Amino acid sequence: MSEAVEGEAVEVGAVESGTVEAGAVESGAVESGAEAAVAERFEELYGTAPDGVWAAPGRVNLIGEHTDYNDGFVMPFALPHTTVAAVSRRTDGVLRLHSSDVDAGVVELTLDGLAPETDRGWTAYPAGVVWALREAGHAVTGADVHLTSTVPTGAGLSSSAALEVVVALALNDLFDLGLKGWQLARLCQRAENVYVGAPTGIMDQTASACCEQGHALFLDTRDLSQKQIPFDLAAQGMQLLVVDTQVKHSHSEGEYGKRRAGCEKGAALLGVDALRDVAYDDLDATLGRLGDEEEVRRLVRHIVTENHRVEQVVALLEAGETRAIGPVLIEGHASLRDDFRISCPELDLVVDTAIASGALGARMTGGGFGGSAIVLVESADADTVTKAIQEAFAAADFTTPRVFVAVPSAGARRVS
Repeated sequence: MSEAVEGEAVEVGAVESGTVEAGAVESGAVESGAEAAVAERFEELYGTAPDGVWAAPGRVNLIGEHTDYNDGFVMPFALPHTTVAAVSRRTDGVLRLHSSDVDAGVVELTLDGLAPETDRGWTAYPAGVVWALREAGHAVTGADVHLTSTVPTGAGLSSSAALEVVVALALNDLFDLGLKGWQLARLCQRAENVYVGAPTGIMDQTASACCEQGHALFLDTRDLSQKQIPFDLAAQGMQLLVVDTQVKHSHSEGEYGKRRAGCEKGAALLGVDALRDVAYDDLDATLGRLGDEEEVRRLVRHIVTENHRVEQVVALLEAGETRAIGPVLIEGHASLRDDFRISCPELDLVVDTAIASGALGARMTGGGFGGSAIVLVESADADTVTKAIQEAFAAADFTTPRVFVAVPSAGARRVS
C-alpha cells in the first residue's frame, strides 16, 4: 500500500483486544511458541508430521503511502507479529487448507480447478499463491497447509501479505523453485491482484518477504531495488507505537480503487508513465497544467510530496537525526487526510491527541478508511501518550484501541 495496501476483506487471525505493553511481543517470540503448536495441529489434521514450518510477518509502513502503485518510494519494516504455516508437499494435484483462526474444517481444492475471483473467503489468498506459481510455470503439484496468525486483520498491517508470503516461501522451499524474496513478492502481488481481485501495490509482499531485523526497508517500487536502513529506536531512547483503531477496512472494494484510477488519470493527463516521474521541484507548475481537475490535482500533490517525504526520512535516518522525522510524519498525515482523503475520525483523533500529548510525530499508516496510526515517542513518554489516546477514544465513545510497540523484525523465514 502504500500500501501499499492490502486486501483484507476476510479475517485470518488477530491479536486479542487491549493494550500490548512495550516489549510484550519481541522479535521471534511469536513463532517460538507457535512452531510446535502448529506442527502438532498439522499432524492432528493430516495424520503425519509436516515437512516444515515457516513464518512471515506483517508490516508497518513508516512513510510512503499509496506511492507503490505509482512506481514510487516506500519505507516499511516488518513486525514481530507473524503468520505461521506448517506445510507438506503433495504430488496428486490436491491443495488442502486449514486455519486455526477460522471456525471451519479443512478445505480441499484441486489445482486444475483454481481460477481467479472464484473464491471470496480466506482460502483465496493461499490458493491464489498456488495459482500464481503454476501460471508462472513452476511445478507445484499440491500441498497440505495449516496456518495460524497473530497479525491483526483489518488494521493496515498486511495480514493478507503475510498469509501469501508464508505459503509462497514454503512452496518455494518444498518444490526447490529457487525464487528470491522479491520474486516471491511479485507472485504474491499477482495472486492478490488477479486471483483475489484486490488492486494492491507491491510494498506489503516485499516487506514481508525481504525486511531485516532492526531495519526499515527503503524500496523503489519501480525497479524493486532495496536498501536496508538501520532503525533501532530503543537504542536512541524512542519507541514507535502502533495504534490499531479497530475500524475495519476492505481494499478490494470502492475507495482504494478510485484513488488508484485517479492517479492513473493524473499520469495520463501529464503525459508521464507514472506519478513517480513528476519532479518535486516542478510540482506547482505541474499542478497548474491540470486545469479544473481538482480531485486529480489533490491526488497528484499527495503522491509527489509523499515520495519526497520518503527521501527526507531516509536522509535523516542515515544522518542519525531520527527525532527529526517526527514533523515529516505529521506532514504525511495531513496530506493523506486533506489531499488523498483517506483518513477517518478515529485516525485523526490518534494523531491529534498524540501530538498534543508530546509525541515527536504521528500519522495514519496503511490503506486508510480505518486501520492503524503510528506514533513516534520518547520512551519515557510512551505511557503518557498511550493513556491520553485511550482516554480520548473513551470520551468520543469510540472502541478502545489496541496499542503496541512496533519492533523492526525479520522477514519471512523457515523456522523448522
